[in-house]
Amino acid sequence: MSKKKVVIVGASHGGHESAIRILDKYENVDVTIYEAGDFVSFMSCGMELFLEGKTIGQDYVRNFSPEELESRGGRVVSNHQVTAIQPEAKTITVKNLVAGAEETVAYDKLILSVGVESIELNLPGKDLENIYLMHGYDWASKINAAQQDDSIQNVVVIGSGYIGVEATQVFTKAGKSVTLIDMLERPLGNYLNAESTEILEQAFVNAGVNLHMGASVEAFLGEGRVQAVKTDKAEIPADLVIVAVGVYPNTAWLQGLVALDGRGYIKTDAYLRTNVKDVYAVGDATLQPSIPANQSLPIALATTTRRSAFYLASTLFDEQPARAYKGVVGSSALGIFGYQFATSGLNQYTAGRIGLDFETSFYADRVRPAYIPESDNPEVFVSLTFHPQTHQILGGSVLSQADVTAQGNVLSLAIAQKLTLEDLAEADFFFQPGFDRQWSLLNLAAQDALGYSRF
Repeated sequence: MSKKKVVIVGASHGGHESAIRILDKYENVDVTIYEAGDFVSFMSCGMELFLEGKTIGQDYVRNFSPEELESRGGRVVSNHQVTAIQPEAKTITVKNLVAGAEETVAYDKLILSVGVESIELNLPGKDLENIYLMHGYDWASKINAAQQDDSIQNVVVIGSGYIGVEATQVFTKAGKSVTLIDMLERPLGNYLNAESTEILEQAFVNAGVNLHMGASVEAFLGEGRVQAVKTDKAEIPADLVIVAVGVYPNTAWLQGLVALDGRGYIKTDAYLRTNVKDVYAVGDATLQPSIPANQSLPIALATTTRRSAFYLASTLFDEQPARAYKGVVGSSALGIFGYQFATSGLNQYTAGRIGLDFETSFYADRVRPAYIPESDNPEVFVSLTFHPQTHQILGGSVLSQADVTAQGNVLSLAIAQKLTLEDLAEADFFFQPGFDRQWSLLNLAAQDALGYSRF
């Protein structure tokens, strides 16, 4: 019996997870990943650790090597870009980016894990030297060289999401003068509720970062290389600019064939099937079913990508899968200037943007009982987002100079199971005074949101 040919477009999280799970589950399959890049599966989410010298080397900041997949029976073809799909013939067109030649490749099942690209600002001066992005292996090399370059002293970072604040921290630690620009009023305003961003804003200031918030970038200034960034408020000196204003799905080549939304994200059904038979999609370029939002949203995280690929691999050859893809919550964490936070589900920004009714609460306390000295008992802050009538928990975050980020996983589970504030207020967690309180942190936060007397 001939093998079923599974072709995967893209070798990052979704492509990797799909390939290994399919090879594990099925015996009679031929799995090939086509990757346009020349370095397979560089983890941009690990770039900050590499830039701070906390990895064993740049070439190891990856999910897998081609040899690792080949040892499982799969195949990775680098420097090959899939440029077209012919669904009637069940073939794709693949271009060798080194030789320039094209070939036609047949498939039985085609999985799109095409990912996203960093947005570049189409502004006057955009072609000046030393305007960088922070995405992928090659940019990691350039940024690593830049932070060690003494001629670069003034660094401007545009965008205060995760990538932007990571860049800000890297160059601040490298001794550069860093200015962070965003249209938002506070850093990380897309990810955390207002009380948490207020705390972190002060941490940026204390670290010496020049915050230039509530500003729009109008142009890059300089001759040959960038020398300043012009906003609607000021001109800021710059020897280097890092642009981190977001991403867009790498789907322009699918226009007119695979159903996309208005922003270019791939639409799938409840089984991750596109509108084209035997063509599936996972990853950052898709709309992920959000459990708390009860609708599909872009959620660009390695964790959500892997979960969708894991599901797809288990149902790939089912004519009608017995179960739909459950969806995700969307959880992440970050350490920034002495603070660590984890966030899960929706917040003020994301819930408001999609028009949900919500309320929020903010709870401040200490990690351990009051008889522990403050020097060994850090402050901790919990923000909850919930439905005002049902009290269903829609999102939450924890923030502290202590590492309490594991509480983000508790929040994620509570959100996924559609627990209410009342459920979380009474949930049974462990107690030991060296670690926590008799009522655990999230118990107390939920009780506070319900108006209970403080314990």
